[in-house]
Amino acid sequence: MLRGVMRRVLATSTALIAAASLAACGDKSDLPSNESASVKAGAELFSQRCAGCHTMDVVGAEGGASKIGDREIVDGPNFNVRKESKDDVLYAIRNGGFSGAYMPENIVVGKDADAVAEFLSKYAGRQAADVRDSSTNEPQDTQ
Repeated sequence: MLRGVMRRVLATSTALIAAASLAACGDKSDLPSNESASVKAGAELFSQRCAGCHTMDVVGAEGGASKIGDREIVDGPNFNVRKESKDDVLYAIRNGGFSGAYMPENIVVGKDADAVAEFLSKYAGRQAADVRDSSTNEPQDTQ
């Protein structure tokens, strides 16, 4: 009986430590204090649901590889350098990314998906060089 109690205590402790570790991922936010509630909600949701696979400094997300040699197949884009439109973010959320290979479909839905899309469309790509297509003078995708 004592062994069963000890196992439950150990299992519960392990689960709490794991949950605390995951909660700490992407917990830092450098958003301006006067940012809209929707963008703040999108940043929080991104930190909770997306930071494990994507990198974005403004929310402390370090999910993607920082060196090409460290890349894993499940690493998502680095949103410090990859700019996205709100429509493209919503497409990726609904369809499991653009390739549909590794990102879960509908990881956020409804107003939550809109908030994440609003946040990413506003803050993604802030470190990207402004590389333009010489034939159209339109920004090129750098990722």
